[in-house]
Amino acid sequence: MGCFNFIKVMMILFNMLIFLCGAALLAVGIWVSVDGPSFVKIFGPMSSSAMQFVNVGYFLIAAGAVLFALGFLGCYGAQTESKCALMTFFFILLLIFIAEVAAAVVALVYTTLAENFLMAVVVPNIKKEYGSQKDFTQVWNSTMAGLKCCGFTNYTDFEGSPYVRKNGTFPPYCCYDSVNNSFMEPCNNFTAHNMSVQGCFKQLLYDIRTNAVTVGGVAAGIGGLELAAMIVSMYLYCNLE
Repeated sequence: MGCFNFIKVMMILFNMLIFLCGAALLAVGIWVSVDGPSFVKIFGPMSSSAMQFVNVGYFLIAAGAVLFALGFLGCYGAQTESKCALMTFFFILLLIFIAEVAAAVVALVYTTLAENFLMAVVVPNIKKEYGSQKDFTQVWNSTMAGLKCCGFTNYTDFEGSPYVRKNGTFPPYCCYDSVNNSFMEPCNNFTAHNMSVQGCFKQLLYDIRTNAVTVGGVAAGIGGLELAAMIVSMYLYCNLE
């Protein structure tokens, strides 16, 4: 009985932490949705690069809502010894765990497929919004400046964009000379083609692979916590009268 009570208390404390994390993510998600540029300014180019591929605000709101609900179910189920709440907590966590494993497999095995899918979504937005939509342009400028990249794939992503139509040149980041740490001007089609600055998607993949140990460690840690939470919730469920 002493072991049961100890695990019950740990379950409540752990899920209170999840509950608070969910509330924090909800708050940050709302902040990003309302004022994206200030988020980029504080958290730097990696955050802005992520904002090109997913709507970070809505993603954080969704993740926060799920964690908020999970934390509540875990606390409520452990405190009131509700079998229904504990089983719901277990199955939601199991579905999240399966989805994460599936996403990791797809990301590792089908990187090219993911790139093609994102290209079909991101590139048309660049051609339509870059140079005319202030926040969109600012986020892309932060990304390209921070990662030393150009567009999603390369400079051709900007062809026909409002920026090119207005200025007659490509963004200066597409003509960056890494040897001399300077921008070649004017950044026309000839110069951009010769400079061959890498696209931001490939640069982001390179950065992730460079830090693969850290990324893998974080992923393994999250997976371990999820498994532990599922085991504890099932233990409480099975030992309730």
